[in-house]
Amino acid sequence: MDRTIDLNVEPDGDERFTVVIDENRHRVACRRLSNHEIHLSVDGRQVTAFVADTPDGKVVMVDGRTWLLEDAAAMKSRRRGGRQEGPREVTPPMPAVVTKILVAEGDTVEKGQGVVVVSAMKMDTTLRAPFDGEVTRINVAEGDKVNPKQVLVDIAAARN
Repeated sequence: MDRTIDLNVEPDGDERFTVVIDENRHRVACRRLSNHEIHLSVDGRQVTAFVADTPDGKVVMVDGRTWLLEDAAAMKSRRRGGRQEGPREVTPPMPAVVTKILVAEGDTVEKGQGVVVVSAMKMDTTLRAPFDGEVTRINVAEGDKVNPKQVLVDIAAARN
């Protein structure tokens, strides 16, 4: 399900901040483990997040869920241009390995349907169809190493 969640980040010092979602406040401490891995303490709960930069913002994977984080100013600028779309291609958010292909060429897919599972840093992520359509080509095989911006599955948009 695509949805936008507004949040505010209030710095509390080095590597500490408060995140406000609606009226709920969450205390967060963070420590960078590598270029793409961050250890977080959120209200005392310990989690590891995997982060990758994309042209649309930062992609963050936590507990098997993937989130796109965008700056509010960038979102407003894009809205003024009249386009408010998600990704149009099936690409991994960071270097990964294809662990499972969930569709075949010729399959009809619905927006949000899983098409490929990739694994990065011991975490599986299901990449989903960006729109309704037909799978025209699968560009990878299970076990392939893949990178951001690499199109894994071609999908022709359904005509409305």
